[in-house]
Amino acid sequence: MVAWNRDESHLPAALRGLRLPLVGSPMFIVSGPELVIAQCKAGIIGSFPALNAREAEGEPPLLEIWLQQINDELDRHNQENPDRPAAPFAVNQIVHRSNVRLERDLEICNRYKVPIWITSLGARVEVNEAAHDCGGIVLHDIINNTFAKKAIDKGADGLIAVAAGAGGHAGPQSPFALIREIREWFDGPLLLSGAIATGEALLAACALGADFGYAGSPFIATTEANAQAEYKEMIVTSGAEDIVTSSLFTGVSGNYLKPSITAAGMDAENLPSADASSMNFGSGSSKPKAWKEIWGSGQGIGAIDKVMDTAELVDGIERAFLEVGARLANEFST
Repeated sequence: MVAWNRDESHLPAALRGLRLPLVGSPMFIVSGPELVIAQCKAGIIGSFPALNAREAEGEPPLLEIWLQQINDELDRHNQENPDRPAAPFAVNQIVHRSNVRLERDLEICNRYKVPIWITSLGARVEVNEAAHDCGGIVLHDIINNTFAKKAIDKGADGLIAVAAGAGGHAGPQSPFALIREIREWFDGPLLLSGAIATGEALLAACALGADFGYAGSPFIATTEANAQAEYKEMIVTSGAEDIVTSSLFTGVSGNYLKPSITAAGMDAENLPSADASSMNFGSGSSKPKAWKEIWGSGQGIGAIDKVMDTAELVDGIERAFLEVGARLANEFST
């Protein structure tokens, strides 16, 4: 088996030397300290939305507690495993006008020197400056080339191309088209989201020109994920045909599990649309509580056949990534 070895000179230090070119994407509710720590220990970048850390009124900021927990646990792991250090972690900031916590959360992440900041739903110069002030880098998620250029113009260091097939607020474009258009002008860090659930898909993302894959849905069905058992089981038993695209639940087009929509008493094949003006992150999510069990997912879940530990999932992705890479290298050898 060939080793994975690439030129990373164009990447910031925080993105170099990973076991695999893979980032675990931040998922509402699902991503918490346990999953992030497990992902980082497994050698990939783990992340969580800052808004997942919600404390009761009068309690200290839970975001601070989570950041301290993650830093302490990863430091302990690195001291005990100097030959197998953990990957860095990332925090996702929802940069939407309805996120009333944004300023507070930026200050906390700056103070804790979060190494990687993921920004969504708006590119703002002051957010990028807050990250750079503490030595962090910013990866901004986009769904088309126009938004990509705006993000870089406002100071983002890298891009997350959210293509068709991704979970949550997925973009409509093919990854073949989106990555190629961005690479025509941008040579910095580029991640690809959209059905990245296997080592083969990860290798394909790299072949297209992405530096990393960006995967969320496979990690829902892990023991460390903060998801209901029914949600995890639905990931295991569903496939691409079970994904429905709708704007009803948040006001923006997103991908959801059809069985969860049916269980809520709705006709998944005939959902009405909603306007983007209905999006509101004041409660931590743009999705109303009435639809809290409408579960998001990307199209790659057909590859997931059981609930497993994060370490086991990453092992399987790495095995296929290296095996298929070796086979292709042999086929192209002269």
